[in-house]
Amino acid sequence: MSNPVFLAIVGIVSATLRLATPLIFASLGGVFSERSGVVNIALEGIMTAGAFFAVLGSYVTGNPWMGVIFAILGGAAFAALHAYLSVHLQADQVISGTGINVFSAAFISFLIFIFFGTPSQTSTVASLPYPSAMFAKIPLIGPFLAELNWFVWLAIVLVFVSHYVLFKTPIGLRIRAVGEHPKAADTLGISVYKIRYLSVILSGVLGGLGGATLSIGIMNLYRENMVSGRGFIALAAMIFGNWKPKNAMLACLLFGFAETLELYAKGFGWKIPGEFYAAFPYLLTMIVLAGFVGKTQAPLADGVPYRKGER
Repeated sequence: MSNPVFLAIVGIVSATLRLATPLIFASLGGVFSERSGVVNIALEGIMTAGAFFAVLGSYVTGNPWMGVIFAILGGAAFAALHAYLSVHLQADQVISGTGINVFSAAFISFLIFIFFGTPSQTSTVASLPYPSAMFAKIPLIGPFLAELNWFVWLAIVLVFVSHYVLFKTPIGLRIRAVGEHPKAADTLGISVYKIRYLSVILSGVLGGLGGATLSIGIMNLYRENMVSGRGFIALAAMIFGNWKPKNAMLACLLFGFAETLELYAKGFGWKIPGEFYAAFPYLLTMIVLAGFVGKTQAPLADGVPYRKGER
């Protein structure tokens, strides 16, 4: 169809999905981590690592699919560091996450210079291929499907997989038990430390995918500050979604629409300063947190280090 209104709607919906996808991955990671009782402020740094290592993997191997593997491993490594500090050393989880965010930004800047010889931005690499032309041939919905990418499809699938794992499987029950009543779970023979390590590292895998979505899904390079607070927005979406995967996805779509509005606003001819649209996703984050944080219920042991044998 060539109807301008139809094309505008297709563009807005598809852009909303694309921009919400990195948030969905990161918010799912936050759900798993916090359901086990570990606050993961480090999602911002994990996404940064994932975005860079996705480009590095694609650059070194020439294969963007290997870039996805690199992103997963990079995100998991930074999450493992957070797990070690928070679970093993029982450090303050917020301070640990904040430290990892700062370290990640600085370390990635160093690696950009080492591998690419330039400050602040990598070379362009092969991005993840997507058969847009094939999808475009599908009647009616073809133009919409052609505007997506594989990360969008994966994110949607993982939302339902995450929901099933958390609420329908024994491992999900263990994760929730450790996040609610770790002492009772320990009494029943569940290893609190292992479950928390597993959940935090899984959050790193998902956060790494979120970063890869930005660098080789939406773009084909990494530049400093490209994550730009999305890790924190994902945490807000997780809280807004009451630590549930499906609800968190809906919240991410809301934030994705806020970003899309910035892209399309000028085309609508609205005489509103561009700075407002740029700030709108972050303004919306603060409004959501201020309006809904008191109405949601975090896992009881979220953010509380577990010390075995302590009464």
